[in-house]
Amino acid sequence: MSDAAAALVRPRPVVRAWPLYVGGFLGPYASTMVTPMVHEVAHGLRSTPELAAGAVTAYMLPFAALMLVSGTLAERWGRARTMRVSLLLFVLACAACVLAPSMGAFLAARAAQGATNAFTTPLLVAAITDLGPRARLGRALGLFAGMQAAGQASSPLVSGPAAAVDWRLAFAFPAAVGLALALFPPTMTAPAADGRAHPARPPSLRELANRDLATACALSLLCYLGAVGLTVLSILRAEEEFGLGPWQRGLLAAAFGVAGLLAAPLLGRRLDALGPRHTGITMNLLLAAGLLLAALGPSLALLAVGIAAVGIAVTGLRTTVNAVAATSASGNRAGAASLALSFQFFGGALAPLLWVPLYAAYGALGFAATATAPTLAIAVLAVARPGKGGLTGLRGA
Repeated sequence: MSDAAAALVRPRPVVRAWPLYVGGFLGPYASTMVTPMVHEVAHGLRSTPELAAGAVTAYMLPFAALMLVSGTLAERWGRARTMRVSLLLFVLACAACVLAPSMGAFLAARAAQGATNAFTTPLLVAAITDLGPRARLGRALGLFAGMQAAGQASSPLVSGPAAAVDWRLAFAFPAAVGLALALFPPTMTAPAADGRAHPARPPSLRELANRDLATACALSLLCYLGAVGLTVLSILRAEEEFGLGPWQRGLLAAAFGVAGLLAAPLLGRRLDALGPRHTGITMNLLLAAGLLLAALGPSLALLAVGIAAVGIAVTGLRTTVNAVAATSASGNRAGAASLALSFQFFGGALAPLLWVPLYAAYGALGFAATATAPTLAIAVLAVARPGKGGLTGLRGA
């Protein structure tokens, strides 16, 4: 049989893309899921709320540290194999959180959650970039960012009510999603036109040394430095100033993810039309405004509006950063995506350590200081022009 005839009878490869987007919410969900129930976790483990709040840092530090190299390692090991093993280990880490007998064991299990998730999120970004047309990359990554926002919204909606019964129940949801994705894994690489797999080639670390990726890393860190500051401080303010319980705090925090989810399709189209620089500046202006409103707004309604504005801005910035990073190194997409994401979560891990003491010392002014992060990001974008080095299909200026 000739090659042409064989190509006609060979079955077309099945591309399973929906798990790529479903998997997008696991990282944001798991990273902040303890925030609405820090008091309940502290009480259940006979500890203090301050130690329980460290669960965010315990998750994000190994998450961020491993993502410095996780994408490159996964490219070497094979994306599909790495994804499945990491998801199964994530499920086991969730079980360890449920069974933790002490705060130390709980924080160790949270660190394991972060470590395993470091090998999933960047692979999803790389796969989406490979599978879709470049001219619609903003839309595809906008949908992914929307699912991340859905994870941000689901976290308080699940954790808050669960904490009213038993905080351990909150970990069943991400464990179930991780198990489902392991059983029905996504397509991780684009098949060749003839249906055969692309030949593998070793990823290049040298390719990661480029200006676009450096810009994406800086924007990523500053984005989450402000955004996670909001998620922690808004919960503290909601309880201290407005007397909200776990259910109400969960619903308030959900405004972040819901707003981002609803805005994601528009934000992806705007990125395709305007390019990463203009989109980044606009989103950082919105982020600064939302942070100031959440910090200084005199009513609960204005606090909620500020949280929603930050949710929209962060979704737009996630889309922008992922697009710039993943297209900065075509020979090592997962490595580039993981490096940018590592800076994102380093910013998230640093946020409680930086902003909580300022809030404790200066109240609303300490909260308002979070707006310095997007201000610095605008300064970065004023001199950098991400996308000029090859972001085909997205405008660079």
